[in-house]
Amino acid sequence: MEWRVLTLFSVVVLDSVIARISYSIPEEMPRGSLVGYIAQDLGLEIKRFISGKARIYSRNTEEYMELNRERGVILVKERIDREALCAETTVCALDFQIILENPMEFYTVTVQITDINDNAPTFEKSEMTFRISESAVTETKFVLERAVDHDVEMNGVQRYELIPMDNFVLKVHNKADGNKNVEMVLQKPLDREKQEQINLVLTAVDGGEPQMSGTMQIFITVLDANDNAPVFTQKTYKATVTENSAIDTVVAAVTATDADEAPNSKITYSITNMQGNVRNIFKVNLENGDVSLLGNIDFEKNKRFQINIGATDDGGLTDFCELIVDVLDINDNKPEINIMSKSNVISEDAELNTVVTMINTEDRDSGENGNIKCYLNENVPFILKSSTENFYSLLTDSELDRERASEYNITVTCSDEGVPSLSSSVTLTLQISDVNDNAPVFERSSYEAYIVENNTPGLSIFTVKATDADWNQNARVSYILEDSSVNGVPVSSYVSVSADSGVIHAVRSFDYEQIKDFHFRIKAQDGGSPPLSNNVTVKILIQDQNDNPPQVLYPVQTGGSVVAEMVPRSADVGYLVTKVVAVDVDSGQNAWLSYKLQKATDRALFEVGLQNGEIRTIRQVTDKDAVKQRLTVIVEDNGQPSRSATVIVNVAVADSFPEVLSEFTDFPHDKEYNDNLTFYLVLALAVVSFLFITCLVVIISVKIYRWRQSRILYHSSLPVIPYYPPRYSDTLGTGTLPHVYNYEVCRTTDSRKSDNKFGGAGGQNVLIMDPSSTGTMQRIQSEKNILDEPDSPLEVS
Repeated sequence: MEWRVLTLFSVVVLDSVIARISYSIPEEMPRGSLVGYIAQDLGLEIKRFISGKARIYSRNTEEYMELNRERGVILVKERIDREALCAETTVCALDFQIILENPMEFYTVTVQITDINDNAPTFEKSEMTFRISESAVTETKFVLERAVDHDVEMNGVQRYELIPMDNFVLKVHNKADGNKNVEMVLQKPLDREKQEQINLVLTAVDGGEPQMSGTMQIFITVLDANDNAPVFTQKTYKATVTENSAIDTVVAAVTATDADEAPNSKITYSITNMQGNVRNIFKVNLENGDVSLLGNIDFEKNKRFQINIGATDDGGLTDFCELIVDVLDINDNKPEINIMSKSNVISEDAELNTVVTMINTEDRDSGENGNIKCYLNENVPFILKSSTENFYSLLTDSELDRERASEYNITVTCSDEGVPSLSSSVTLTLQISDVNDNAPVFERSSYEAYIVENNTPGLSIFTVKATDADWNQNARVSYILEDSSVNGVPVSSYVSVSADSGVIHAVRSFDYEQIKDFHFRIKAQDGGSPPLSNNVTVKILIQDQNDNPPQVLYPVQTGGSVVAEMVPRSADVGYLVTKVVAVDVDSGQNAWLSYKLQKATDRALFEVGLQNGEIRTIRQVTDKDAVKQRLTVIVEDNGQPSRSATVIVNVAVADSFPEVLSEFTDFPHDKEYNDNLTFYLVLALAVVSFLFITCLVVIISVKIYRWRQSRILYHSSLPVIPYYPPRYSDTLGTGTLPHVYNYEVCRTTDSRKSDNKFGGAGGQNVLIMDPSSTGTMQRIQSEKNILDEPDSPLEVS
């Protein structure tokens, strides 16, 4: 019940900077006893204690106190012995901090431990022996050993009792330091002849409830007369000693004199302190009174020593003095750096002045030796800010960027102001977590790739590459083909892109003659949330392949008629007979054409221009030259491998049409053609009587045939490629060809549906022989008249 009453007198002090709470409890409270309602006293809710992960921070208090977050109370963790904890200190208190996180806060708590009367007074010795001369005068003082009571204040020693009191009385003197000198004063002279041995009992009684006491036996031997006691030259001596001084260092010297003669004047010095550790640290020379060091001395443990020294002669007379030794501090302790709370990871988008770590420093030295200054010895985006004395917060000082630095090793150095200065360092490792703040970046601003036509579908064309400066999922790049169209067709039907690798594949086989290039856009998108992206333009160029042979536009090869070029026998050398016109739908060198004479009835008469395909005479035409001349011209392109086409050119060497007609009537065509000619002649003779009916049938058949051909051409899906060859002229100026030939060609890949239109100037000698006709001069002349008309084009289909 006593500890509960004490708790009611707890004092709550709110500092302007940090809340400070004070409690008072008695020692020896059982484990789990309530110390105080800390959450209530701080004005905080229990859920704040739980969410803030409230905990106790202290270097030595955690073994005595514990914090219950759910109840918001401080409990006794271990039974507290005030005497073991604070020794002789009157005020015994435990100081610690309550730390909360998110946000970081801390509060200082002081728990004062009050004393209970759990220790009885004790004497170091169970007995004391005095040798007192019978000549000792009254009021002679004999210092007795003080009793030791580890309790304090009222629970400590309050009074002494001496029994019996026939010759001696007891006097107690209170000293300035709170201790008491116990003296036994001779009140009645001694008589050795009456009583040689006197036995007394000294009792020390404390003021606790209940009272406790301790006793010591005093044995007095009465000696013969020694009527002078030793006397110290000073009652109080003062000295200083530097901590960490070597053992046996002389601290001071005390001196006492005795007016008696030997042997009663022989003085022996001794240290009479009963409490503390004085006897473990100091010693006195029994003969000369030099006080020296017996053990190590540490300013941080004891700043001052009070040494009681006695001088006793052989007669048992004693005098006492006091030696006060002040310990001088030296800078022998480095500052201690304690991490109160820290974060190991911080986001790169953290705001300025975000608290990363809280630090507590301590230096056990005093004065300037204990003054501490902390700083960061690296160029880092953080600052160290002092909140209160010996407390520091590590804050962000500028924007963080994980792409520039993903980790910081922050070294905090604390130095004192001693000479020489001592310092301590601690290194904090801080990871910078990534946020998606960088979009993927392509290696180039645009790409160009080449692919040869007639490729295999699925062929890898090119690879685009984008990088993202972020990390992990935020840096994972996916490639996406953006929707667009090429010639009205979705680009996805032309190419595809691998989402992971960025490899571009051909979806179809390309044809250079249909499409020469196209472009599209690819988006690179990262895996962040939200995702960031970037675009790049890719242009695909189709390279030509020699996959088309040359096509001869002129002369047109007919199936039923024989087309012949007429050459007068008066033609001179270099006479331009005709010109072979061919085209190649490929491009570049694959479309470069060359013309060669493969076969000829008379190779000595004609030649073909290698580049222009012109057929000219290479000698004078004579009467001996055959009327019928057959030339085979081969046209080759310049591709690898090259492709070619062959055309047959019929030339008639004659000055008049009748001569030509008689010769070309039995022009040696192939066997099939001759057989068909014979068949049609026989058929014409057989049905001469039915000429009228046959004409009607032929007219109707021709009409139907032309209608079907027009319908087939109209429904054909094959592309029509217009071609406009260059103008050609007769370079030799012989006048046999008009100065300008105009060709108009409309062709498809199906030669059966090609149309050739060309016009020539008057005087063009072109002879068309139809083997199915009767060969009358009238038809030949009509066809010649058509050819002679300058604006009448000849259409062959």
